[in-house]
Amino acid sequence: MINKKSIIAIVVLSLGITSPLMAQIGELRHNLAIGINGGVNLNKVTFQPKIKQNMPMGITGGLTVRYISEKYFAMICGAQLELNISQRGWDDLFETADGKKDLSRSYSREMNYLEIPFLAHLAFGREKGVQFFINLGPQIAFLVSESEKASGWTQEQINAREEYGKKIENKFDYGIAGGGGLEIRTKRAGNFLLEGRYYFGLADFYKTRKKDYFDRAAHNTISIRLTYLFDVTK
Repeated sequence: MINKKSIIAIVVLSLGITSPLMAQIGELRHNLAIGINGGVNLNKVTFQPKIKQNMPMGITGGLTVRYISEKYFAMICGAQLELNISQRGWDDLFETADGKKDLSRSYSREMNYLEIPFLAHLAFGREKGVQFFINLGPQIAFLVSESEKASGWTQEQINAREEYGKKIENKFDYGIAGGGGLEIRTKRAGNFLLEGRYYFGLADFYKTRKKDYFDRAAHNTISIRLTYLFDVTK
């Protein structure tokens, strides 16, 4: 069983405790940058009882605001806030008796979220040039819409599956996002970032009480995204 409180505590400590200590001895910066981001999601849902799944692809994109506050030796420290539209969901994997993929039937659920990551941004490298960076922090999201597609099923078979036709019960989602990538910082053209990020959902979008069918129903998402930022203040 995942201890959600422990995971959240670790993230809060990593974001909140180290910053004040660094601020006392780091070289101050006041670099505010804004821009846009976009990319793709590879989605999966952790169900308990388990459901075999493919990894459907969705799109993600939105606005990014970043503030660099200091340089601590070789490490550049700051914070990043985003407002994104993100396509998540799942795609059931069906197999024949001999273990091959069964293409005669399908089921998928698309879930569109408005998500807000609050990320600590740590970078290493030249302030004008190439940097390696790490982003880590909590993320919240709100379900905007959902839809499902099914083929090769009779209505009786659909009714026998617990999740088919079942509306999302908890529209508020939260979890931890983290990843890293490369940034190219230029003097005039702005800043270009390529990032891989993983989101681990802590909230269940179906009710998971003892009387409910599912004990776990949470998102897991791998994102690959490009971000463009331009400096407002330096």
